[in-house]
Amino acid sequence: MKDYKKHYVIPAPPEDVFRALTLPATIQLWSGEKAVMSATPGTEFSLWDGSIEGMNLEFEEDRKIVQQWYFGEQEEASIVTIILHPHKKGTSAELRHSNIPDEDYDNITEGWNEAYFGALIDFYTE
Repeated sequence: MKDYKKHYVIPAPPEDVFRALTLPATIQLWSGEKAVMSATPGTEFSLWDGSIEGMNLEFEEDRKIVQQWYFGEQEEASIVTIILHPHKKGTSAELRHSNIPDEDYDNITEGWNEAYFGALIDFYTE
């Protein structure tokens, strides 16, 4: 199991970024894929046509998202925490993803950098 930490700067205010990560219609705009998402703890979510699935654990409006991502029959939960901080260029998104299965690590980190935060940064840059 591996952990991944990274900061991303997104050219939009934290409240816009929070909505872009929690509202299905907005997720579809920047990801190009339908999403099942609710900013309600205890609800399941699905992104990229089921490529990413999990459980929403905690939300702090415009500031924090905590999710469990499902990876088969994994003993320890894979936890994603995204904390949004105001930044002079918009928002600094602090990502922490723990307990990533070794065999999925490269795909997951590439996904964070390109498909997830990369696409979100491109969406707000255009």
